[in-house]
Amino acid sequence: MANTRKSRTDNTPPSELISRKIKELGDWRGRTLARIRELIREADPEIVEEWKWGTPAWSRNGVICTGEVYKNVVKMTFAKGASLKDPDGLFNSSLDGKVRRAVDIHERESINEVALKNLIRAAAALNLK
Repeated sequence: MANTRKSRTDNTPPSELISRKIKELGDWRGRTLARIRELIREADPEIVEEWKWGTPAWSRNGVICTGEVYKNVVKMTFAKGASLKDPDGLFNSSLDGKVRRAVDIHERESINEVALKNLIRAAAALNLK
């Protein structure tokens, strides 16, 4: 992927680090992270893949969201989520935060892909203001 920035820890491109993470997981979490990655690319091809805080991150003029992986959830944390409208009610975690909001995706949960892409686009637009 052309839109990548080098990680801060070494010269491995973030896109490769993300691909490694997906492969290492090898379960529903890896498949979910891979699908999130695809949806981000579809939502806005100008978004850049990064590796921040030991996790995948996607940016466009600032961080849009991270893709954190835990035992029972894949979490998309939107850096400025509290400032975004969420008409489809995707945010279901970190709801009390003053800045961030998150979307937790559990095993066997479907993703409202249209709504998620709209949320990603709104986050990118907010960063461009």
